[in-house]
Amino acid sequence: MLDATIQQQLAAYLQRITRPVVLVASLDDSGAAGEMRELIEQIAALHPSMVSARFDGTAERRPSFQITAADADLGVSFAALPMGHEFTSLVLALLQAGGYPPKVEQELIDQVRALDPPEDLVFETWMSLTCHNCPDVVQALNLMAVLNPRIRHTAIDGGLFQAEVEARQILAVPLVFLNGQPFSSGRMELAEILAKVDTGAAERAAQKLSQQEPFDVLIVGGGPAGAAAAVYAARKGIRTGVVAERFGGQTLDTLGIENYISVLETQGPKFAAALEAHAAQYGVDIMRMQRAAALIPATEPGGLVKVKLENGAELAAKTMILATGARWRELGVPGEQQYRNKGVAYCPHCDGPLFKGKRTAVVGGGNSGVEAAIDLAGVVGHVTLIEFGDALRADAVLVAKLRSLPNVTILTSAQTTEITGTKGQVDGLVYTDRRNGQSHRIELEGVFVQIGLVPNTEFLKGTVALSRHGEIEVDAKGATSVPGVFAAGDATTVPFKQIVIAAGDGAKAALGAFDHLMRMAPVAAREPAEALG
Repeated sequence: MLDATIQQQLAAYLQRITRPVVLVASLDDSGAAGEMRELIEQIAALHPSMVSARFDGTAERRPSFQITAADADLGVSFAALPMGHEFTSLVLALLQAGGYPPKVEQELIDQVRALDPPEDLVFETWMSLTCHNCPDVVQALNLMAVLNPRIRHTAIDGGLFQAEVEARQILAVPLVFLNGQPFSSGRMELAEILAKVDTGAAERAAQKLSQQEPFDVLIVGGGPAGAAAAVYAARKGIRTGVVAERFGGQTLDTLGIENYISVLETQGPKFAAALEAHAAQYGVDIMRMQRAAALIPATEPGGLVKVKLENGAELAAKTMILATGARWRELGVPGEQQYRNKGVAYCPHCDGPLFKGKRTAVVGGGNSGVEAAIDLAGVVGHVTLIEFGDALRADAVLVAKLRSLPNVTILTSAQTTEITGTKGQVDGLVYTDRRNGQSHRIELEGVFVQIGLVPNTEFLKGTVALSRHGEIEVDAKGATSVPGVFAAGDATTVPFKQIVIAAGDGAKAALGAFDHLMRMAPVAAREPAEALG
C-alpha cells in the first residue's frame, strides 16, 4: 500500500507524537477492506511503541477506521483509503491525535474547544480522492473532532460507497452533513465552519473589525492581485490590510498551475498558501471570511474611504485597492439552479469521480472546458463537449488531445437552452443547433459548466465606473473613477485573466496607491516614507 519512501517519511512524522494513538478498524470482506487492513498494519508497524491497531470496530459503515487516542475517545474516522489528495489529511489526523500541536491560530483552537452545543455535532464529509478542495474541509473537521469531545467526523470516499452515493443523490464534493442534515457544499476553512456552528461568532467578528484603526492601504480581495498589492504596499512601510472571503481567490479552486513564471508546476492550494505566507511575512493584517457589501467614497478631498462588510462592520483607509476577482459564469438556463449539485457541477476534478461510467456534458470550448472534457473522459462513460461558437477556442494541443479520445463527442455552434431532470437529478440537456435552429436533447447524468468568468463587482454599482461587462474601469496606474480607490486583477477591464497578469496588476495598483498617498500627505509627514523608495 505505502511504498518504501512514503513509509520512511511517515515514520519520521510519527516520531513527533507524544501520546499513544490507536487505529480501530471496522472491516468487511471487500477488497477495499483488505487494502485498509494492509494500510493500518503498515502505519502501526512504523512506530509500534506509540501506534497500535485493532480490528474489532463496531462502525456501521464498512470498511472504515477510527483514529483515536489510548487515553481519550477521539471522533476522527475515515470511511476511505485516504490516499491521493487525502493522504495529508491522514498524516495530520495521526499527528494531532498523538498530541502534536496543529498549525492553526490559537484563537481558532480556543473557539473550537469552547463550543458547547445543545447536542453533539456529528459531521460526515463526502469527498473524492481526486478533489483538491476536499482536504481543507476534511482536515478542519478532523481537527475539531480532536479538540472537542462533543464533535465527531467521518470522511467518506464517494467512490468507495457508490450505492450510498446513489441513494443519497450525492453528485458534488465536498458535501458535508451535520447530524444527518445538509450542512455545506464546497471548499470551507476552519474559520468558515466555526462561523456556521458558533452562534454569535459573526457579531464578535464585526465588533472586532470595527475597532480597527484606518489603514494607509486596504485591499479588498485576497487572490494573486490582492496578495501582490499587499506585499508591494507593506514593503513601503505603510499600514496595510487585506479583507477577503478567503485568501488565494480562484487559485484555491485550481488544480494545476504550470504557467506562472519561474514556478514549473504547482497546485492551486499550495500556491495560495505561499501567497498568504509572503504577505504575512511583511506584517499585513489579513482579515478572512469577510464579504464586501458597499464602498463608501471619501466625503472630502483627502478623506477616508470606507468599505462596509456584510456583517455590518466598516473599515476605513486612506487608499483602497479593489481586487475582488471573478467567479465561474453560470449558463442562466432553466434547470441549472434547480439541479446544482444534483448533476450540475463546476469542478471536474472534484466531482468527476462521482460520475464514473456515466454520461456527461461539458459546456464551454475554451481551455477550461477542453481540459475538463479530457479529464472526465478518463473517468466517465462518455463526454459531450458543447461549444456555442463555430470552433473550439482552446489551445491546439488540447484540442488535438480531445479529438483523440474515443469516448468524446464535440458539438460546435450549439447553444445550451435547458438542463432537464427527474427525481431530483439531472437526466438530460437540451441545445439548439445554431446553424439550422433545430432543438436536440442529450440524455446524460451530469453537466459541467466551463464558460468563463464574471467579475465580483455587484457591490460597486453606483459608486465606481464599471464597463458593460461589470468590470472596474482603471487607468494605466490602476486608478478607478473614485479618488483614492484603485483596482487590480480579474475584476477590472485589464484584458487576459491570468494569474501572472493579476499579480503584476496588484503590484501596479499598490504603487499607484502609494504615489497617491505621497501626493496627498503633508511634506513633513512624507519625507521618511519617501526614503524607503
